[in-house]
Amino acid sequence: MRFAFVATLILTMLSGAARSFEVEDHVIYRATPESGVLRVISTADRDVFEPIILAFQAENPGLTVDYTIAGTSDLMQAIHVENAVFDIAISSAMDLQTRLANDGFARTYEDADTGAMPAWASWRNQIFAFTQEPAVLLVSDAYFSPGTAPRTREELIELLRADPERFAGRIGTYDVRRSGFGYLMATQDSRNSDVFWRLMEVMGRLDAKLYCCSGEMIRAVSDGELALAYNVLGSYAALQQDKIKGFQIVEFEDHVNVMLRTALIPANSQNAGAAQRLIDFLTALNQRPDLVEVSGLPAVNPTLLQNNTALRPIRFGPELLVFLDQLRRSNFLRNWENSLLQN
Repeated sequence: MRFAFVATLILTMLSGAARSFEVEDHVIYRATPESGVLRVISTADRDVFEPIILAFQAENPGLTVDYTIAGTSDLMQAIHVENAVFDIAISSAMDLQTRLANDGFARTYEDADTGAMPAWASWRNQIFAFTQEPAVLLVSDAYFSPGTAPRTREELIELLRADPERFAGRIGTYDVRRSGFGYLMATQDSRNSDVFWRLMEVMGRLDAKLYCCSGEMIRAVSDGELALAYNVLGSYAALQQDKIKGFQIVEFEDHVNVMLRTALIPANSQNAGAAQRLIDFLTALNQRPDLVEVSGLPAVNPTLLQNNTALRPIRFGPELLVFLDQLRRSNFLRNWENSLLQN
């Protein structure tokens, strides 16, 4: 049953005239001979998810995987507005995935093989988490020697205020108007601490640069174009750190938002059987250390969360929908723009 109050929730990005969702990349992993096709829409970059696709295909010979990469907001646009046909949707925006399920755009999979997963890693047998990924601070080696990076948001604020000339124009973060993941992290930050708004104001006074994606911020910090980047997806940063040098990853000691990457089966799926098999495969990722290592996607690990109290996993539930309310979203973005866009 849908939550009654959600009937009034209307995403700003879904209002007005419909537009075609933007595809960032598209690749077909063709099987020969082919016995079926699984159409996937995902926010996971190709180099991250390809090892998982190939391993899944090895267990499902004859299945061609048609893989479309889109941003979090565009994935929502594709499923919720355009009724695009995909068999499985994989996203880092937990709130938007919850919205899809709540609004009737996800199928129920009662027999999902989630025996090795904690109860909080799925919602209503429609959304299934398979990774836990922190939002982190990246700092450039050109600006920070080892051990000198701030360890809390308060320390970061003090550092930026103390040396504005050093950091002016050299700070990056998500443009939360464009990025569903960035919006999720920002709203969670605002719920966890009032420090978030002070940090945004300081970053705004220093002419922070805004980005759509973690990959762009990682490259900018690595090249020394940015001194630091805030709320970068930690899994992508860790994977790139083995390939491109020049930056350090900082998990704050005050709190670290941990996103659960999730999968759901859209209501109009044409190959739900294959989609169910992929969900079973993904929720067993914590039993495949080889895939965790090569993909860079950290599997769900309750023990890690219990041992580090700074890690704050985002939980499923109707509270995730609160900031998708049109008025709440509008107010949040207004405050965010007033803080970040001061010039």
